[in-house]
Amino acid sequence: MKDNIIKRYVKSSLEEFSKITWPTKNQAVRLTIIVLIFVLIASFTLGAVDYGFNELFHYLLKITR
Repeated sequence: MKDNIIKRYVKSSLEEFSKITWPTKNQAVRLTIIVLIFVLIASFTLGAVDYGFNELFHYLLKITR
């Protein structure tokens, strides 16, 4: 019985895999560039926030001394 369930799962997975429509090369390049731009924006934003909190932390440490 387990064999039958596994076979059905693999068969249905392969059927679904055949329905995939892959992007064209131009679409893939364009989407990759968009993702890289958003990653750069997010990393600069998080870096700026981190730097700001770091400076605030050092400022607060200087006040308490």
